[in-house]
Parts: sequence; structure tokens; C-alpha cells
Amino acid sequence: QVQLVESGGGSVQAGGSLRLSCVDSGYTYSSNSWGWFRQTPGKEREGIASIYTVDGSTYYADSVKGRFTISRDGSAKTMYLQMNNLKPEDSAMYYCAASRAGILPSRRFQGESYDYWGQGTQVTVS
Repeated sequence: QVQLVESGGGSVQAGGSLRLSCVDSGYTYSSNSWGWFRQTPGKEREGIASIYTVDGSTYYADSVKGRFTISRDGSAKTMYLQMNNLKPEDSAMYYCAASRAGILPSRRFQGESYDYWGQGTQVTVS
């Protein structure tokens, strides 16, 4: 059973930084596509970062490009999202996700491409 657990959220002032972690405590050795999503009440879930661990390719939404960095430590079974220069509009619940199969680059920010999800961690920027 795959279980993803996020942590690292919190409250920060605009311009500050946070690092989110997503620990994989289950059987996801075959997952090579991972992503971060966020959602605020009343809005659609937004895919913001994705990583393909086979070659290390990373993908970012325009809204976070240049400020956020996605990475994964396979030995620690942990994925990270380093968030710098945070803005109030970054406030959201952040979710990590993993896919059993590879994902086309054009589909990396679509939630239905992922099979496993964490419970989320709240980020508030004021």
C-alpha cells in the first residue's frame, strides 16, 4: 500500500521560503513520475511542479518557475519542493502525487495522471 505524507507547510511572510517534503512510506519503487499540486477553496487544483526521476527532468508551471524547485531523494524516499520568494497568491493546500507509469510531458500537470496522493499541507503567505 502506497502512502504519501507531506510536511513542511506553515505561515510565512511574503518573500520568505518554505521547503515541503513528501515521504513515500509505501511500495512505490516503480513510480518514476512525481508531482506537486496546490488548491485553494473554490478553485481548481493546479499542477505546479513535476519530476521524472529516470533522467531528472523537471517541469514547472509558469506561476512558480524560477521560484520553486522540485527534487527527489530516492534513497530517502522523499520528494521536496523548495519554495522561495513566496507570494500571497501561493497560499494554498499543497499535495504531492506519484504515478505508477510514465507521464507525457503534456499531461504532467493533470491530476488524473497520478495514482497516489498525500493528504496535503497548508501554506499561508501574508
